[in-house]
Amino acid sequence: MDMCHYGGPCRQLSWPWGVFGFLLALGLFGVPAPGIQAQEPPLPAGLQQDQKQESSKEPALPQGLGKSEEAADEPALTSGLKQGSRSDEPSLPSGLSPGSTPEPELPSGLGGKSRDRGEASGPSADGKAGWWDSLALPVYGYLEGRVGPRLQSDPAQSKEATLGEVRLQLQSEKYWGATGLDLTADFVLDGVSEEAEADLRQLRLTFSPLPAVDVRAGRQVLSWGTGDLIFINDLFPKDWVSFLIGRDEEYLKSPGDAVRIGWFTGLANVNIVYSPRFDPDRYIEGERLSYWSPTLGEMAGEDNQVRTTEPDTWFEDDELALRVYKNISGTELALYSYFGYWKSPAGQDRQSGKAVFPRLNVYGASVQGALGPGIGNMEFGYYDSREDRSGDDPFVNNSEIRFLVGYEQELATEFTGSVQYYLEHMLDYGDYRDSLPPGMEAKDEDRHLLTLRLTKLLLNQDLTLSLFTFYSPSDQDAYLRPAVSYELSNAWTVSTGGNIFAGEDRHTFFGQFEDNSNWYLSLRYAF
Repeated sequence: MDMCHYGGPCRQLSWPWGVFGFLLALGLFGVPAPGIQAQEPPLPAGLQQDQKQESSKEPALPQGLGKSEEAADEPALTSGLKQGSRSDEPSLPSGLSPGSTPEPELPSGLGGKSRDRGEASGPSADGKAGWWDSLALPVYGYLEGRVGPRLQSDPAQSKEATLGEVRLQLQSEKYWGATGLDLTADFVLDGVSEEAEADLRQLRLTFSPLPAVDVRAGRQVLSWGTGDLIFINDLFPKDWVSFLIGRDEEYLKSPGDAVRIGWFTGLANVNIVYSPRFDPDRYIEGERLSYWSPTLGEMAGEDNQVRTTEPDTWFEDDELALRVYKNISGTELALYSYFGYWKSPAGQDRQSGKAVFPRLNVYGASVQGALGPGIGNMEFGYYDSREDRSGDDPFVNNSEIRFLVGYEQELATEFTGSVQYYLEHMLDYGDYRDSLPPGMEAKDEDRHLLTLRLTKLLLNQDLTLSLFTFYSPSDQDAYLRPAVSYELSNAWTVSTGGNIFAGEDRHTFFGQFEDNSNWYLSLRYAF
């Protein structure tokens, strides 16, 4: 059915726009004046993304996207600079190690007086804490309306919007001594897919069986490596659809089911992550974003979505990732390895024609530390494509070498900038070209990519202006991510921005998304 013929795009966005307008009215007219706001009880750490603590003022990231989880035990790199998305998993919550600080106060109605984790939230009638109080869970999160129309029509898509949703995120956590439970769940009314969806982003149990060992088991968001929106040794699942259509940057990292073990020694620290079943990326498949199809030799969209066969057997199609790292005088050195599969489709089954996820091993290293007035980083990875080590199978990705070098610096007061150079080098390139079927266009042996991030804070850090650009001199294509965010109050934040693609050829990575260029507008209420 042609939804455009029946006024589909307008109707599909009418109720998200309505909810967005309602939220905007509350934000503009329902928020107390500044003098009144000062009388409200302060929110504890974790109830809102207080970006004023970071000089780059980038969009705050969720657990697993921020600073390295061991950052508290390592010397700071450079005053006023942060690692951004060059990160590991979050730091251990208080209560998991000796000397942990007490939990901050809960807001009114969530538990009464402040308390240490594991302590009851309040006394019973006889002055003693009731057992039911120890089971009470604090609840916080946000309600957000977000819309995102296309900047031009796309012949491969019938809907004139990439985004139109109302999202409720609920979070909770509870700790009993050295054992903790963390929960994050999103509930979405999606006006583009016309569906109600639930996304469990975290349900994780944390415990310490030994003083130098911590374990986190369950659904969780994981991350490590040094790149800023470029991932070499971070082989945890990503959500590329959310990233390209205008959702918050935190949704670039997709949750996975895994057991993470951290072992901390004086010689080095070790992270082991085991996923009992393959967790793929949330990749581009044509439902919202059109893409270049080498098989069809043209752009494909909702009528030609990617069909895949995914490894899906528990404890057979599993993944294992390892990181060994050490901080030496403020410089972090790390070694990585991964044993699993290409995270997005990287091959094709000749009989069924479906896209597949060939087996992949990755071995890499990184270094990151203070360099002059800023932070420098380098990262390397060898991608061992186990099902095409000779490079003569045109239907499976060749092995690759990937390299990244970056630098970040505070350019002026509350103004930071960072640059990166990234290289993908295909191995056995001659064998690859010789094996191509007639008429199939060959990929380049080398793909070069440059990035630039600029972030400026204004109006007492309430206003954030940022721009992130990708430019490939080899592909002659580009991707721009301008963004503006303004904190109306402690609870309300309004944001707008865009995802703009340009390229000379449709078969290049960013050039294929040119018709998917979009802008977005959001309003968030944190509670």
